[in-house]
Amino acid sequence: MFRVCFVCLGNICRSPTAEGVLQHLIDERGLGDRLSVDSAGTAAYHIGKRPDARSIATAKRRGFELPGVARQFTTEDFDRFDLILVMDHSNEQNVLRLARDERDRQKVRLFRAFEPEAGERAEVPDPYYGGDEGFEEVFDICERSARGLIEYLEAREWR
Repeated sequence: MFRVCFVCLGNICRSPTAEGVLQHLIDERGLGDRLSVDSAGTAAYHIGKRPDARSIATAKRRGFELPGVARQFTTEDFDRFDLILVMDHSNEQNVLRLARDERDRQKVRLFRAFEPEAGERAEVPDPYYGGDEGFEEVFDICERSARGLIEYLEAREWR
């Protein structure tokens, strides 16, 4: 089982959207025996809370569910996950500060690195302080990146 964890700041907008999108694609493709997904935040602001209502509404309109509950990323997550996908450079720095060694650091990548044409260092913008269009954009980015991630894993990790 290959395990992926998505990480954003509060674990209520971007990372639970990415988690829900990837889980939907896993279920759709019958990959549940090969790939598992979770999400976390670098901050403790929203621990125990459901995703932002705007994220849930955006996903629901598109036929997706966001079942997660916010939690904070911990050092132990490096042991639990094979790949840790962060949403932006700030999240990347915060996660890397918790890394114990090079093995931990090698697991951390920006999520959009898997989105075709986005670029290796592209970020997923935080929609929290904006309007509904920001949540739509994040969902689109997450869907493209999640599809790219599955293609990457199928081509490399599961041979």
